[in-house]
Amino acid sequence: MKVLIAVDSSPASQRVLEEAAVRPWPKETAFCIASAIDVTQFAELPVLVEDAKRESEQILKRGTALLARTNHVARTEVLLGSPRKVISTYASEWGADLILTGSHGHSAIGRFLLGSVAQGILRTAACSVEIVRYPLSGPAPSSHPMKILLATDGSECSLAAARLVASRPWPHATALKILSVEELVAMPVPLAASSLASVYPASLLEELLTAARDNAVKAVESTRQIVTQTGMKILDQNPIPAGDPRSMILDIAEAWPADLIVLGSHGRRGLDRLLMGSVAESVAVHAHCSVEVIRGNPSR
Repeated sequence: MKVLIAVDSSPASQRVLEEAAVRPWPKETAFCIASAIDVTQFAELPVLVEDAKRESEQILKRGTALLARTNHVARTEVLLGSPRKVISTYASEWGADLILTGSHGHSAIGRFLLGSVAQGILRTAACSVEIVRYPLSGPAPSSHPMKILLATDGSECSLAAARLVASRPWPHATALKILSVEELVAMPVPLAASSLASVYPASLLEELLTAARDNAVKAVESTRQIVTQTGMKILDQNPIPAGDPRSMILDIAEAWPADLIVLGSHGRRGLDRLLMGSVAESVAVHAHCSVEVIRGNPSR
């Protein structure tokens, strides 16, 4: 496995490094810590690029020292260009399986900063991306038994996410909760919601709702079969919730509370990015915990 850790000078990046250092990883996992310098900021004073490089090198040096405490060896790279793009480009060139990046917080400003970098990486990376998020004053999630919420819709990308979770080591006594949501029928116009019978036959509505419920149940069962041999504690499944998957995943993760949400991405590039954004990206941006969006071949 190859893990690319994207960092800058922020406290959020320090939390990413701390989590990477204590999390169990498959044997022979290779690490690279990368920092990107947006050279367009120094267009008027190019001499400052060298200063920025030296600062980045110091950040990377501290990062390698932190990982070395847990016997992890990491290479380093200083990249030139927009972090939103060059991190993903380098990840592809290096053959990364996973990018770890940080979140700058839950405030409006924090959301903007997340969108400017981490969300850009999430949209452009060809591999899986985890946005690491936990309280500044709290311990890294992997320093204790984790609570992992595995969201699934039964699709191949969701099953790939389940297989990846099953293939990785996790802290001892980690608990796993499998979640699938019965997605309610969306009304095409506001008027339809006030008079369903006049728009859809009752039998068709019931058929659609039953199919949605059956699909959610099957998604949970197929996912459970994949992860049942992991040794993790798999919590008993509560009744299948109904509603908007984005809201339900976020609400259940916060109420539990989860340390990590894992879910699959429906696409890699082009129009598929827009489809990915409908659930996975929304959860990654708005969650109060870490979120890993699985993309690519989890068996590598």
